[in-house]
Amino acid sequence: MSDTEDVGVEEAYEEEVEEGEQYEEKPKFKPTAPKIPDGEKVDFDDIQKKRQNKDLIELQALIDAHFEHRKKEEEELIALKDRIEKRRSERAEQQRIRAEKDKERQARREEERLRKEEADAKKRADEDAKKKSALSSMGSQYSSYLQKADSKRGGKKQTEREKKKKILADRRKPLNIDHLNEDKLREKAKELWEWLYQLEAEKFEHIEKLKRQKYEVTTQRKRVEELSKYSKKGAAARRRK
Repeated sequence: MSDTEDVGVEEAYEEEVEEGEQYEEKPKFKPTAPKIPDGEKVDFDDIQKKRQNKDLIELQALIDAHFEHRKKEEEELIALKDRIEKRRSERAEQQRIRAEKDKERQARREEERLRKEEADAKKRADEDAKKKSALSSMGSQYSSYLQKADSKRGGKKQTEREKKKKILADRRKPLNIDHLNEDKLREKAKELWEWLYQLEAEKFEHIEKLKRQKYEVTTQRKRVEELSKYSKKGAAARRRK
């Protein structure tokens, strides 16, 4: 290192030392309370009063804002209650109208059912009356036929037993087979078998016919009983009216 460079370094070091001493010599700032000028009087009561007035004004503003907000909420609550009550009344009116319509519909159905039952009962009564009239006509015709038959026989009435005996006597003929040979006996046996088969067939037909007649008589009797019950109910209903 040369002498010139040494001199420069020393000078720079001395300058830094001087600057550090200058910084150390500067006084630091210390805050102090403001001094009240001499001869002037400060009114602390007035300051306190102004501060209280300001606080009261702010408090009153807060109170007014609170009551205004509360009033608005109450108005909204009243409006909400009115809407709920209106909706409730509308729903009740709709339910009332629906109930009336359902009641009218049920009344119409009941009226239609009664009208249909009355028409069916009248139809059955007419049919029963026609059948009864037909049976009466058939009975009268049969009675007249019996009377004519009795008059032809000279007015002599036969009992059922006598009729049965006569029919059996007509059908039960003597065999008279003593003089017949084997072939004739075979033919006679075949003839008797065919005749027996015919009798069994007629018996079966008569039994089936008797069953049908019993069924028809039972059915007609039930219908007559139902018709008489309906007639009694109709007469009682007309008397009540």
